[in-house]
Amino acid sequence: MTVRVRIAPSPTGNLHIGTARTAVFNWLYARNTGGKFILRIEDTDLERSRPEYTDNIQTGLTWLGLTWDEGPSFQSQRLDLYRQAVQTLLDKGLAYRCYTSAAELDQMREEQKAKKQAPRYDNRHRHLTPEQQAAFEAEGRQPVIRFIIDDDRTISWHDMVRGTVTWKGSDLGGDMVIARASSGGDIGQPLYNLAVVVDDIDMNITHVIRGEDHIGNTPKQILLYEALGTALPEFAHTPLILNKEGQKLSKRDGVTSISDFKDMGYIPEALVNYMTLLGWTPPDSTQEIFTLSEAAQHFSCDRVNKAGAKFDWDKLNWLNSQYLHKMAVPQLTNLLIPYWQIAGYDFDPVSDRPWLEQITALIGPSLVRLKDAVDMSKLFFTPTLEYEEEATAQLQQPGAADALQAILEALSSCPQLTSAQAQEITKKVSKEKNLKKGLIMRTLRAALTGAMHGPDLIESWVILHQREMDITRLQEGIKS
Repeated sequence: MTVRVRIAPSPTGNLHIGTARTAVFNWLYARNTGGKFILRIEDTDLERSRPEYTDNIQTGLTWLGLTWDEGPSFQSQRLDLYRQAVQTLLDKGLAYRCYTSAAELDQMREEQKAKKQAPRYDNRHRHLTPEQQAAFEAEGRQPVIRFIIDDDRTISWHDMVRGTVTWKGSDLGGDMVIARASSGGDIGQPLYNLAVVVDDIDMNITHVIRGEDHIGNTPKQILLYEALGTALPEFAHTPLILNKEGQKLSKRDGVTSISDFKDMGYIPEALVNYMTLLGWTPPDSTQEIFTLSEAAQHFSCDRVNKAGAKFDWDKLNWLNSQYLHKMAVPQLTNLLIPYWQIAGYDFDPVSDRPWLEQITALIGPSLVRLKDAVDMSKLFFTPTLEYEEEATAQLQQPGAADALQAILEALSSCPQLTSAQAQEITKKVSKEKNLKKGLIMRTLRAALTGAMHGPDLIESWVILHQREMDITRLQEGIKS
C-alpha cells in the first residue's frame, strides 16, 4: 500500500500556522513512508472563499518547502461527484429530504435549551410519506438532505495519536445535514462532512492526519464511509497550538498567518523547524535544530503528543537566530536587501553589493529576525543622525571636540580606511592629544552612530567611511 495523505485548507483566509503545522506533519509522514502528499482546496464556501487566499496558501506552503505531489484540486469543481454520492445515499434509504423550516428548528432549540438538553435535531422528517413531502413542497419549502444517524450505534476507531476513541451515535446531534436546500427538487450545495469523505475516497487517501478540532467530525465521517461501502482510512488527530493562556491560538494573539511570520523576518527553515517541534518529539529529545528532510527520517505519529502545544515566541526567536548566525554572508545579504528596500534605504543592490555585505557581516551575528536589520543598520543608510541623550552628553565632555578634530585631520591622509588604520588613528590621537583611549572611543561612537551602544565601532567606522559619511558626522559632532 502506498501511503497517501492530504492537506485540505479552506481559502477563506490566509494560511494559518495551525493549518501549516498540520501540513508539516502530513508532509513528514508522507516522506517518511515513501508516500504521496496531496493538496486539496476546500472551497465549497463560495461566499467566503477568495482566489487571493488560495494563492496565499500555495505560496505559503511552497515558501515553507512543503512541496505537494498531486493537486491542487478544488472542491468547487467536483460538485457533481458529491451530488452523485448524495443520490446514492438517498437511493439506499440512508438519507432523506428534510423540510423542517428555520423557525421550527429555532423553536426546537429553544425547547431543548429550556429543558437543559444538548441541541440536536429530533429526526422528525425521517419517515415522511410521499403525500407529506408533496404537501411541504406545495407550501414552497425547499428540503435539505439529511443522513440517518442511528442513536444506538457506537462508533470506535484506533487513532494513531490518541489510541482508541469511542463515540455514541446519540451524541452526534441527530440526523446530519449533508446537502443544503435547493429549489426544484435538485440536490443543493453538499456540505463539509459529505464532501471530505467523497474526496478522500476518490483520492485514495490512506491516512487522515489533522487537528484535534476535527475529532468530533470523525464519527460522522466514519458512518458515511460505511454507508458508501468503502474501507476507512487511518486517523490521527494532532494537538492544537495554544497561546500562553492555554487557549487555541487565534487572531487575537497577533500574528497567526504564515505570510505575517515571513514579513516579520522569520525564515522558512527556522519556522518549519519550530512547527515540527509543536506537538512532536524527535527520538533524540535534545535535538532541536534539523531540516525537514532530517525530521522526515524519524517522524512517526506515535511520537506526536496528545496535549496541546503552547506557542513560545522566545523559542522561535532563538531558532531563527541560530539559522541566521550560521548563514553565509552572501545568502544573508540576499535576504536582507528586500527589508532594506521596503524601509526606503538608498542603495544599488548591484553596485553597492560589497558595501552591503560588509554591513551584513557586521550585524549578522546579532540578528534574531531579518527585519531587525532595518533598525540595526539604519545608521549606515541615514544621512543625518538623531542623537540619543547619552550621546549628546558625551559629545559635550571636555576634550571630546578636540578628539574629533584630531581624527578628522588624520583621516585626510586615509582615503581608503581599513580597520588597522582606524585603530592606528585612535592610538595616535590618544598619544598626541594626551587623551584617554576610552574618551576617544566613546566620543567617536557618539559622533558616528548617535548612540552609546551598537555594533563594533571600528567596523562601523570603516563602512561609513566608504560613503564619506564619517566625515560629515565628525564635523557635526564637533558642533554639538
